[in-house]
Amino acid sequence: MLLLFETPAGFALFKVLDEGKLSKVEDLSKEFASPDSARQVVKLRAFSKFENTADALSAATQLIESKPSKGLRKFLRSHCDGDILAVADSKLGNTIKEKLVTQDVAPMSLGLSHSLSRYKLKFSPDKVDTMVIQAISLLDDLDKELNTYAMRVREWYGWHFPELAKIVQDNILYAKSVKLMGYRSNAAKLDFSEILPEEVETELKEAAVISMGTEVSDLDLENIKDLCNQVLSLSEYRAQLYDYLKSRMNTIAPNLTALVGELVGARLIAHGGSLVNLSKQPGSTVQILGAEKALFRALKTKHATPKYGLIYHASLIGQAAPKHKGKISRSLAAKAALAIRCDALGDGADNTMGVENRIKLEARLRSLEGKELSRSAGSVKGKPNIEFYDKDRKKGSGGMITPAKTYNPAADSVLALTESLSKDDEEEAEPEVVEEEQKKKKKKKRAEPEDATPGAVDDAEVETEPAKKEKKKKRKHTEEADKDGDADVSEKKKKKRKHAETEDGCDETSAKKKDKKKKTKSQD
Repeated sequence: MLLLFETPAGFALFKVLDEGKLSKVEDLSKEFASPDSARQVVKLRAFSKFENTADALSAATQLIESKPSKGLRKFLRSHCDGDILAVADSKLGNTIKEKLVTQDVAPMSLGLSHSLSRYKLKFSPDKVDTMVIQAISLLDDLDKELNTYAMRVREWYGWHFPELAKIVQDNILYAKSVKLMGYRSNAAKLDFSEILPEEVETELKEAAVISMGTEVSDLDLENIKDLCNQVLSLSEYRAQLYDYLKSRMNTIAPNLTALVGELVGARLIAHGGSLVNLSKQPGSTVQILGAEKALFRALKTKHATPKYGLIYHASLIGQAAPKHKGKISRSLAAKAALAIRCDALGDGADNTMGVENRIKLEARLRSLEGKELSRSAGSVKGKPNIEFYDKDRKKGSGGMITPAKTYNPAADSVLALTESLSKDDEEEAEPEVVEEEQKKKKKKKRAEPEDATPGAVDDAEVETEPAKKEKKKKRKHTEEADKDGDADVSEKKKKKRKHAETEDGCDETSAKKKDKKKKTKSQD
């Protein structure tokens, strides 16, 4: 503990020898009544002398206002490093604490935070991939700008030579051809062998002779060539940037690069924010990463959710058939999630895991395609499974509307053959025919009753004669009933006719009476 005193000559700083003894003292001034008694309590550590009376006056006035002077602050900083300072005035003590202690800690904490931030930026693995994020974003922007500039070159030069757009399809070759040719009239004199194939070159020269384009000025052509230079420079920088991105991805995420490629892997990292953040995502999230709008739209409208996002552009999914893309994307997302975790948190720097998983996924794709081929072409063992045309078979599926019809050998007519065959012939006949005949004989024996006799058929015929008589009687009875019914119907019809005739007669008589009355009235 240190004690600070102000004397007429300057500031004195004392070190307390026994803090326990000092705490028992009621009046500290008595201890400093003589130099001998003061030596027993404190020991002089430092002394700061005033330079002149004006300095002493300003220090004294500031102490009265509970403010430390500039000289006092320097004195305390140089001699009170890490020690406890005892001050009689509480206000002065708080001021010294605010001015000195806080100012000393603030620069130290600021410097520590800066050095720690530099260390994190330099050595943290989740910050190295910022280069990849910036590179893939710039690559996408370059592609957009390059396509825009190339289309502008085609539209601009198309006024002078419109046929060139169909002859040269590639944008870079188109810009090189325009830059070399200038006016279309120069095409016949120039050599395009370094730029275009021989067939395209001859077609270009023939089209330049019969072109229907308009004429352009030298200033227009100069600006068109400047735009072509921009397209070519952007294409060169794009190729350079792609090589840089490829090298960075092989360094940062080699396993992910082996699975999905440089561009798709970089886009996944950029969409996730960093490689570490992406490693925290499950395979299901990696699968639909980039298709968030479609996912929420499907959940809102209660439709099917998307099967893939950015991972759709991977080469493995592009090789799969449309009906297998969902399965391959799910398997690829699961393997990619493992590869990302291995790249972000693992110690190894090789791509063995990614290459092995890619081989497994390619085998999986071949197995899916092989199953479809085996179903259509043959069985699993390689034997051909020949299927015949059937009109009842459904189109596009293996099922049938009706059950398949099997060959029924019992439907064959072999009655004449069985009657003419004798025992000797049966021995010479084919074994299949003999077996069929034996089966038919067994079926007939089972169908006949055991007590059946030759006379049973005659009895049945005799029993059927009274039944025939009864049937005849029933027929006669029904015919008579039908006749009676017809007679009743005819009588009813006759009655109706008579009633209608009587009504007609009454109408006629009433009409005659009316005519007679009219005649009599007219005569009167």
